[in-house]
Amino acid sequence: MLGSNTLGNGWVVPADDAAITAAADLLRGGQIVAIPTETVYGLAADASNADAVAHIYAAKGRPDFNPLIVHVHDLAAAEELAEFGPLARQLAEAFWPGALTLVLPLREGAKVAAAVTAGLPTIALRCPAHPVMQAVLAKSGLNLAAPSANKSGAISPTRAEHVLASLGGAVPMILDAGPCKEGLESTIVAIRLENIEILRPGPVTTESLQTFSKRQPSQQTGQKIEAPGQLASHYAPTKTVRLNAQIAEDGEWLIGFGTVAGHDNLSPTADLAQAAAHLFDALHRADASPYRSIAVADIPDKGIGVAINDRLKRAATR
Repeated sequence: MLGSNTLGNGWVVPADDAAITAAADLLRGGQIVAIPTETVYGLAADASNADAVAHIYAAKGRPDFNPLIVHVHDLAAAEELAEFGPLARQLAEAFWPGALTLVLPLREGAKVAAAVTAGLPTIALRCPAHPVMQAVLAKSGLNLAAPSANKSGAISPTRAEHVLASLGGAVPMILDAGPCKEGLESTIVAIRLENIEILRPGPVTTESLQTFSKRQPSQQTGQKIEAPGQLASHYAPTKTVRLNAQIAEDGEWLIGFGTVAGHDNLSPTADLAQAAAHLFDALHRADASPYRSIAVADIPDKGIGVAINDRLKRAATR
């Protein structure tokens, strides 16, 4: 049985060749599978199969106005789904495969279930770098809609056990390839009149985009939902979260950073990339602790720290 082990009601299997083949078969059969990416674990389904996509929304309890990111094997596959202008193509060539999602006009006749775009005239596309997700894309021959593999609004999963704890038997297979390298969801950008607008900060930083494009990217200012991760309350533990903490108050589990030690520490050396990779794992541990609430140390709002603070602000919003 693929050398697998069952935990609870969900299958957790090492992401070897046999498991990847089995996952591809499940996906072609209209099932959902949890698959690691370099950002977080995704809950994948055939993006062209309306029933399969409905399984994602049902398993996550996801609101139907919240669109999904479609993961593609390469730029050629993406161009079959969306209209690429010069800047969008340059961004894809520069940052794919990787942690950048592009929101682009949906190509007429694109083979995508209507629920994927939530009725919008645009589609969110990413070519992931993780070898397991790439292998599943290649083996299945599908484009895969894949939001984070957790209940909607809850802490994102960066380990297979996070997926199992959140979704359990709702997922017939969880491919386990260990912790995710980046640990934060992808950066999402839209192209507005050949300018870059950041809809969600992530591992591809504003500074990286500016260096590439020689223009300062703008930040979305409206409340319109155009891409995942834009809800005010998101990535949230079950406990209340207090930000910019220096010490733990009574009953708090403190997640530290740098010289703020805490019960846990995102990075004792104040390395923001390390902190990003550890953030959701630390929130999972804090939420499972016997303490009644969570506090998080101040994180510098620069580089990938902008994305960390975006996630923390949404996690603290009730």
